[in-house]
Amino acid sequence: MIENQSDNIDDKENDVSNQANTPEDTPSSEDQVVENDDLSSQKIEDINTEELKNTISNNDARLEQLEKEHETLKNQYVRISADFDNFRKRQSRDQDDLKIQLVSKSLTSILPIVDNFERARQQLKPESEEAQALHRSYQGLYKQLVEVLKQQGVAPMRVVGQQFDPNLHEAVLREPSQEFNEDFIVEELQRGYHLEGKVLRHALVKVSMGPGKQNSQEEEEKDTVEGDINSGENTSDDL
Repeated sequence: MIENQSDNIDDKENDVSNQANTPEDTPSSEDQVVENDDLSSQKIEDINTEELKNTISNNDARLEQLEKEHETLKNQYVRISADFDNFRKRQSRDQDDLKIQLVSKSLTSILPIVDNFERARQQLKPESEEAQALHRSYQGLYKQLVEVLKQQGVAPMRVVGQQFDPNLHEAVLREPSQEFNEDFIVEELQRGYHLEGKVLRHALVKVSMGPGKQNSQEEEEKDTVEGDINSGENTSDDL
């Protein structure tokens, strides 16, 4: 009995000694696992943050590049669109010019017929009933022809009393005039025509030289003749 108590006392002392030898601040294995997990999580989080920053940076660079490409393509589109619009307008103008040239060529060949109608109308003076009926038929044909020309955009020039313009008129004669100043049109010799605002045929006209030109020319010719006569007389005296 005494021995058993002695053994129990020894066991308790051994337990107390073991507890004294075991440090209280030494972490257990579970604490070490938790700490390692925290470190791993921190490292993973740091890595994910770095990757996210790299991804955002790459996306920003890619976005900037795409914006530049978009701006370049936009400028190219605007330039191509403007070039096409200019080409379309130029083609339209060329077609209009070609159309006017073809119409002008056809109408120019008809204008002499119109001139003949005009001359005939001025010369015809119907007296008999038969001649008047013929004249009315002629007038109907002439009006139809004039109406067709109007529908094609042909308009006659009104030139008498207008100042001479070489872009519109062609001067055939020049003569003194007491009624018109110099370089004004006195008479229309052949009618001119416009086509859509452009000259289809120039008007043949007689242009004024102004008042007093004839007198001055006659005096100049008279002075020249008298000078020649006097020169001849002096020569004969010398002989």
